[in-house]
Amino acid sequence: MKDKKEKSEEAVREAGIRRVTLVGSVINLLLLAFKFVAGILGHSAAMLADAVHSLSDFVTDIIVIVFVHISSKPEDERYDYGHGKYETLATAIIGLILLCVGFGILWNGVMSIRHFWQGGELKEPGMLALWAALVSVVFKELLYRYTVLKGRRLNSQAVVANAWHHRSDALSSVGTAAGIGGAILLGEQWLILDPLAAVVVSLFIMKVAIRLLVTCVEELLEKSLPAEMEEKIRQEILSFPGVTAPHHLRTRRIGSSYSIEVHIRMDGRITLEEAHRTATAIENRLKSEFGSRTYINIHVEPVK
Repeated sequence: MKDKKEKSEEAVREAGIRRVTLVGSVINLLLLAFKFVAGILGHSAAMLADAVHSLSDFVTDIIVIVFVHISSKPEDERYDYGHGKYETLATAIIGLILLCVGFGILWNGVMSIRHFWQGGELKEPGMLALWAALVSVVFKELLYRYTVLKGRRLNSQAVVANAWHHRSDALSSVGTAAGIGGAILLGEQWLILDPLAAVVVSLFIMKVAIRLLVTCVEELLEKSLPAEMEEKIRQEILSFPGVTAPHHLRTRRIGSSYSIEVHIRMDGRITLEEAHRTATAIENRLKSEFGSRTYINIHVEPVK
C-alpha cells in the first residue's frame, strides 16, 4: 500500500515537472526564433548572443524532462538508493551549458569591442532588435517566477536550476536592451554599447552557472543537510516519549530526496517489539515531514 502511495506521489511529481518544463520550452522556442530573426535583421551582436542563450534554455528544458524521468524510477538491484542523483546530474549539465554559453558570449563581445577600438566599424542595431529584447525581458521574468514557484513546490533542484536559467535569460535581455537602446539613441560613437552589453550579460550568466555547479558538487560530495534541518530532525525524535540522546546523525541529499541515519537511546528493559514500534513511528513522522521517499535508518541503543 505504501509503495503504491509513493509511486502515485512520484507520478504526480513527474507530471508536474514535465508540465512546467514544457510550458517553458514552448516559450523558449518562440523567443529564440524571434531573437535570431531580430538579431540578423537588426544587425545586433547582443541580440544574437541573447538568442544563443535562449537556445541553450530550450536545450536544458529537454535535459530536465529526460533526466527527471530517469530520476523518478524506484530503487532496483543496481541502485539501492534509487536514481535521484540523475536529477543532480541534470542540474550539473545545465550549469555547464550556462557556463559555456556565458563564456562564448563574453568572448564574442570582447572580440567586437577590440575590433571597434582598432578602428573597425560596428553596424547600428535596429529597433526590431530593441523590441525583441524588451519582449524577452517580460516573458522570461514571468517564466522564471512561474518555474521557480513550481520547482520549490515539487522539490526539484533541476526545475529550480532551470528557473534560474530563465532568470539569467531575462537579465541577459535587460543588458541587451540597454546596449541596443544606448547604441540607437546616443549615436555612432556609442555603438560599442551593443557588444559591451553582451559582455556584462555574460558575467551574470557565468555567476549563476557557478552557483548551480557548486550546489551539485556539494551534493555529490555528500554534504550534510542544513543545520536547521538537522536540528528539526532531533526535535522530532525527542518528541517521542522514552526516546533520548539522538546522536551519530548523518544526513545527505539524494536528488530530490533525503537520507537520514541516526542512533537513539531507549530504556533497555522494554521489549524488542516496543522498541521496534517506536522506531517505526519515528520513521513515519520523519517521512511525513521530509517526504515519503526519505531513506531512514534508526539504530536503537539502551540508555546508559
